[in-house]
Amino acid sequence: MDDKQASAKIGCVILNYNDFENTAAQVERVKDFACLDAVIVVDNNSSDGSGKRLEKLEDSKISVLCLTENKGYGAGNNAGVRFGYEALGMTHVIIANPDTYFDENCIKALVKVFDRHDEVGVAAATMKDKTDGSQASGWKLLSYAGELMNTGPVCRRVFRPFLRYPASYTKGKRAVYVDAVHGSMLMVDAEKMIICGGYDERVFLYGEENILAWRMKDYGYKTVQLLNVFYQHENSASISKTYKDICRRQKLRHESTMFYFIHYLHIGKGKQVFAKMFFGIVMAEVWLCSKVLGLKW
Repeated sequence: MDDKQASAKIGCVILNYNDFENTAAQVERVKDFACLDAVIVVDNNSSDGSGKRLEKLEDSKISVLCLTENKGYGAGNNAGVRFGYEALGMTHVIIANPDTYFDENCIKALVKVFDRHDEVGVAAATMKDKTDGSQASGWKLLSYAGELMNTGPVCRRVFRPFLRYPASYTKGKRAVYVDAVHGSMLMVDAEKMIICGGYDERVFLYGEENILAWRMKDYGYKTVQLLNVFYQHENSASISKTYKDICRRQKLRHESTMFYFIHYLHIGKGKQVFAKMFFGIVMAEVWLCSKVLGLKW
């Protein structure tokens, strides 16, 4: 480990909302990692009292922030990163969902990326989950039409080859530059995260990765995905626990996508109307597949 890497101070932010068991288990898994200087648990104003329970985990390495308002995934993680950077002096921060599993070697590999490439603002390993790779770990930012196709569960699968980087882009490589990475587990340069504005706190849930990617690119920062380092993700266990109805989750996804269309792709009224019509078709599709046919995704 060279001097630059040795001087890095690494924190891990874990966002909790009504999910004490998974959050506490994540804290237990990572708290003794020698490469971690701090573990920052952010309770997003849980309604089940789990924030108070998590406060009992505090020690010299573990901090618990209990927010007074739940403004969503982005706001909660922004608060954790800011606290790590401003109060604890963290240079790099891991943002990890409670339902992810990773080891110290994964963290060390990620911090090496920042050590070797000053332009990098975000780095992530490759995600493994129960869908056997159907969820991308890293992807390109899409056009309006591409994002529409990516919204529907069926058309997302039909048009998958056109919505991802070609296989040739990653073949035989250990790491690649990508536009965006999956938000379940990633490492950010804390200062660059603050400078670019982090997650857009006007978005409550879903689509945060694309917005962070846009903001990072706008400031000239790059995103790297490691192809030979992995972590496990339990398919949004925390989100599914809070939002059990798949139609409700899909509605939130549509709201975030429309926000992205308007504020980042700057679409006009005509495209907004078409998107709403398309979302209506997708909602009917989701209802039919989940409520009538009993399919899950």
